[in-house]
Amino acid sequence: MSTPRLQTGLPALDALLGGGPLPGRLTVVMGATGIGKTQLGLAFAHAGRRQEGEAGILFDMTSRGDSQGHREYTRRLFDWELSDFEVDAAPAASAVWERSLARRDYCHIFRQSGRRVTLSDLDADARRKWNIELARKLQATIRFFYGNFIHGVRRVVIDGVEPVERASDSFQLATFEHVYHQILQKDAEWVARDLFRENFRVQAAEVERQTYDPAAIGCLLLYTSHEVLLDELIERPIESGDLLSNANTVILMGKVRRGERLGRALCVVKHRGSACEERIVPFEIGERGLVLDQS
Repeated sequence: MSTPRLQTGLPALDALLGGGPLPGRLTVVMGATGIGKTQLGLAFAHAGRRQEGEAGILFDMTSRGDSQGHREYTRRLFDWELSDFEVDAAPAASAVWERSLARRDYCHIFRQSGRRVTLSDLDADARRKWNIELARKLQATIRFFYGNFIHGVRRVVIDGVEPVERASDSFQLATFEHVYHQILQKDAEWVARDLFRENFRVQAAEVERQTYDPAAIGCLLLYTSHEVLLDELIERPIESGDLLSNANTVILMGKVRRGERLGRALCVVKHRGSACEERIVPFEIGERGLVLDQS
């Protein structure tokens, strides 16, 4: 029996992927700022409304404000008004299931963090304070993910990973690794245990009733690169332990030369466990989002 695919909202891209990304696996979309990654991600999130009955959720890790344009895109492309998850709002103990685990579309974890994007910017004291703040924020985001998953959400888009010289210096990549392994791929009961902690026994019956399968959840990570040209991205070396080496599917988006002009194109360079087309496909960004050349 073949594994069901997650439709991306872009039929031409689904065709390249042999039907779409696989649930329970990581798909990375990589390209320079402004190439169209966010619009691709939002098309994938919105496609969940038709396929699973619930749109996907957006986890924004940019540290420079809402520069990704999520709200403008969702309003214009899908008539979709994003609902916010408040990271710093402490839930009342009496409202765990009714309000604190309500369905929300969008979580911006580093909204108040200024412009720092690397750990090397921090001295020892600043890093200690940062780690305390990050641990608090990550505990709050368990509510965001768990609350959405028990409401039927089955796809996650993670945006805002900015380029750094060394992956080990990126707090955004470190945060992603934590979220992916400690929340998205973790058994639902253990996520609930992390969420409720000493109050888990009180909530155990409700946790058992409102479970979900992490293997059904698809994750799309939007990863900004230094490289702008598609050829440069294709030639980019992948080191052991690199995020791209661990991903199931990798889609590259970049500029390509068309005579005396530059255009946009994408290609699937990795799609583990599935047949895929390995051609370079031009695309344009129109009023309704990404349009792939199907010729």
